[in-house]
Amino acid sequence: MKKLLDIVSAFREYIVFTLCILIAIFLLTVNDGPQIRAIRSITIVSIGFLQGALAFIPNYFDLREEHRILRERNLNLSSEVSLLRESRLENIRLRHLLGFKERARQHYISANVVGKNTQLLRNTITIDVGESDGVKVNMPIVTDGGLVGKIIATSSGYAVGQLVLNKDFRASAKVQRGRVDGIIVWEGGDMLLLKNVARTLDVREGDVIQTSEFSNLFPPGIRVGVVSEISQKQGALFQTIEVTPGVDFNRLEEVFVVRHQPDTSRMAVENRIGR
Repeated sequence: MKKLLDIVSAFREYIVFTLCILIAIFLLTVNDGPQIRAIRSITIVSIGFLQGALAFIPNYFDLREEHRILRERNLNLSSEVSLLRESRLENIRLRHLLGFKERARQHYISANVVGKNTQLLRNTITIDVGESDGVKVNMPIVTDGGLVGKIIATSSGYAVGQLVLNKDFRASAKVQRGRVDGIIVWEGGDMLLLKNVARTLDVREGDVIQTSEFSNLFPPGIRVGVVSEISQKQGALFQTIEVTPGVDFNRLEEVFVVRHQPDTSRMAVENRIGR
């Protein structure tokens, strides 16, 4: 108690000053006279004007926190890039040690879609690049969303591409997570089907489907779409797997032709065995 009295005695001037301010504020609040109302109005307008005038000044603490978050994200991204670069270098070293061939980097030819036929079972697009640009039959067509189709006809300045949404289209594909192999086909509608997948194999909704190494037409790793629905008919040996395409074919305007052609020596030996 004595300590409390000593503290009050030491700061009595500040305590009295604070009490006076609180009493003055209270009296201003309860008093509704015309002069007090005028003072309130002037005070409110002045505060509003100051807030509006100083609104362009950013909050120091908000900026500091935002800067910290951005630096943390940048650090995480830099670490991921370093890990990916290191993994690639390690992969190259191991492939050299084991004598594996390294996959060649793909090169692309950009093109605009100048014609589109997406109302039939044999859907196609026409693009404004052709033989003079290095485009050849069977070259894959892609976008940032994934696989679009393949080139089926060319002229000097134009080419026709067969879409994935074409009843004659086929591509070897696999489930990215479980490495389960199948064949991508289209039988109408907005969805693709992953065929020839046994009902005992592990495929789940949300799995990413991509082209596989078994395809001689398409380089492996091109995204095809995502598994949207899986069903199993009674007594069937294979699952019915619906795949939502990664490409929005209704808004297809720009595409890339991959400078990739079938390995003729592989085709020759496979055809020889198949006879």
